[in-house]
Amino acid sequence: MNRLLLLAVLTLLTLTPATAQTGHSGMSHGAAVSPAPAASRQPLARLSGRAFDRAFLSMMTVHHRAALDMSRAALARSRSAQVRAWASSIIKSQSAEIGQMQRLLSAVGGTDAAMAAEMKGMMAGMAGSVKSAANPDRAFLEGMLPHHASAVEMASLALQKSASPAVLGLARDIVRAQAQEMYEFRRALLK
Repeated sequence: MNRLLLLAVLTLLTLTPATAQTGHSGMSHGAAVSPAPAASRQPLARLSGRAFDRAFLSMMTVHHRAALDMSRAALARSRSAQVRAWASSIIKSQSAEIGQMQRLLSAVGGTDAAMAAEMKGMMAGMAGSVKSAANPDRAFLEGMLPHHASAVEMASLALQKSASPAVLGLARDIVRAQAQEMYEFRRALLK
């Protein structure tokens, strides 16, 4: 299973910008993402150390809240016991991670409002796609795949740039959990 998880993470890291839909710009309205240099696509790429940690935690907190909103929307409309289980699991695990990130943020100067606002703009409309879909289960899985891919991308940067052992551990956990969920979601979509 660890080999499969590693393969999934490596595959994610080699996706083209259009495939990975980095930044979620295609999620709310279906527009294709135009290729751009990695540094301009990912605002975290230009940071390191404590500044990186603050920006990463600020952005990932907002990112996780969007996953909670989408998961709650799935719970309200899902016809699938498995999708409801995944949505419940995301709510539980990412709520706990939000609490952890808020504690870590207090040690690095609090929320970086500009980075949090940038992520909030990227997350607009995510839950709406599940709320309005004819097939909310499929919409949840299809929406969560690029959402998790961007979390894995940000967490992978944290593994390269963080100055905090606690942030490194959080990033490792995000990569592991969300790559595994992506594998499960993709398998479900193939059925």
